Amino acid sequence: MTATQKLIVLMIFGGPGAITCPHRACAADTAAASFAPATQSAVRDGQHDFDFNLGVWRTHIRRVLDPLSGGTHSMELNGTVSVRKVWDGRAWLEEIEADGPNGHWEGMTLFLYNPQAHQWSQNFADSQNGVVTTPLIGEFKNGRGELFSQDTRGGRTLLIRAVWSEITPDAHHFEESYSDDGGKTWAPVFIASLTREKS
Repeated sequence: MTATQKLIVLMIFGGPGAITCPHRACAADTAAASFAPATQSAVRDGQHDFDFNLGVWRTHIRRVLDPLSGGTHSMELNGTVSVRKVWDGRAWLEEIEADGPNGHWEGMTLFLYNPQAHQWSQNFADSQNGVVTTPLIGEFKNGRGELFSQDTRGGRTLLIRAVWSEITPDAHHFEESYSDDGGKTWAPVFIASLTREKS
């Protein structure tokens, strides 16, 4: 199992305590590992990780319509992303408006920081259905944010990964990908390049 796959298992299934093992030595290791998050959580406070996102951004979005079939069918949208801080930066509200070949599209993302877990949740709703999707959970390391969730699409269980990267004061990149092989490979489904709108 790769490091990424281990991280996904820990985030989705609740940490080392959720992994059972019939052997006494393995059980001892698991019990010892269950204390690690409390030690590690004190190392870094990530409540300002999304501070870079404050403001108004121009966005170019590419949505891949058949990500797991190996196809290249996609559509492109252009629009605006407006982000404001809530709770002094421990939460962020992001509003997306974009236009593409199918007309106008709007979405909203709520980011929430969990100070006990030192992790962020990313909660998205589309204006057309008003339903909040399964939250992505994760954290930032070395200027790169990775958040994960698990969902079912077309009867198949998938892992979902969101990555925030290439972060500068006036630009950043966001990519959401699917995996149907336990995180061995990832297929991009939503790619956004954002540049700060100058006043």
